[in-house]
Amino acid sequence: NLSQTIQDIFGTLITTAAPDINSNSGNSGTGGTGGTGGTSGTASCTCVPYYLCNNGSINTNGMGIIDIRSNDGPCETYIEVCCEKKDQTTDPITPAPPVIKEVGCGRRHEEGVGFRIKGQMENEAEFGEFPWMVAVLREETVAGNANVLNVYQCGGALIHPQVVVTAAHCVSGKNKVFKVRAGEWDTQHTQELLPHQDREVQTVITHPQYYAGALYNDVAVLHLKSPFEIAENVNVVCLPPQSTVLNSATCYATGWGKDEFGQKGKYQVILKKIDLPIVAHDKCEQQLRSTRLGKYFQLHQSFMCAGGVPGKDTCKGDGGSPLVCPIQGQQNRYYQMGIVAWGIGCGENNTPGVYVNLPMFRDWIDNQVKSFGLDTSSYQY
Repeated sequence: NLSQTIQDIFGTLITTAAPDINSNSGNSGTGGTGGTGGTSGTASCTCVPYYLCNNGSINTNGMGIIDIRSNDGPCETYIEVCCEKKDQTTDPITPAPPVIKEVGCGRRHEEGVGFRIKGQMENEAEFGEFPWMVAVLREETVAGNANVLNVYQCGGALIHPQVVVTAAHCVSGKNKVFKVRAGEWDTQHTQELLPHQDREVQTVITHPQYYAGALYNDVAVLHLKSPFEIAENVNVVCLPPQSTVLNSATCYATGWGKDEFGQKGKYQVILKKIDLPIVAHDKCEQQLRSTRLGKYFQLHQSFMCAGGVPGKDTCKGDGGSPLVCPIQGQQNRYYQMGIVAWGIGCGENNTPGVYVNLPMFRDWIDNQVKSFGLDTSSYQY
């Protein structure tokens, strides 16, 4: 179904240059009047990215505030401002993000990187807030066309500059060429202060006991052909020890999946974040028995649960994405407790979402990383 394929696409055709999945890349070159150099604007000003306009509207510390809901100005995207020619510059006036001072995995940028947003209505994350979040892409050829498209497959988490953890159901049994994109935020624009990065997948390893029928042991490791370059918007998440059990905590799930179940649900353009309470295994099993799963349902040990709050949940398209929880005693530092696996509907009251119980697979993940000749210290804390 070509229309469905197009609907699922993050972006554009692959060329000889680095692939870009953002479908509206360069869209500042359309519309408006009086623009120059391919940008839109008015007779007295030109629309340029906010960090190229020295008109005093950008904070001196680089934290520009972007209203993602604003559409009443002359510019076509929220990332742009209408800038007088005398104020335009080719060098960003927003200072480059500082060299990472806090080293180590799991560092969340709660205030964003380079700018903050306002006007959130759909649980949008800040730019660079969860730098370990990645998009797993597959290559698709459109029938009758030699061009190849980058299509969103699922989410994942970076645990090493060259290793991604995702759900086995996202990649198992699929004869596809996969890529991973890190540093993505708004899938429809390429004008963020820091660029995303793409890497090709060299090896896909699914857990040997993965059972597709019921999604038991639904975990996979992706070994990349080359490592990502660590940046403010690209970094790794921590992994908890094998023995870790959480029965209560407030955690975060991230992804570009649907905002609600069914035909009314729509995929997210900007990365979303959902705060979710952990639900103990026994309680989750009892709550799931109240659904169509029935009173004899048994929740496998390879699963954990979170959510059960009306209107708050991961949904279709979020598979493989991480569920991260705060590391006790360390401010704004997180480890990955789960991987989005499955659920009954999305955001139903007292119906938690089901996630891969990632600590259970820590030793297996360590062994895979070592088999690549890589160090496991990247995700230790």
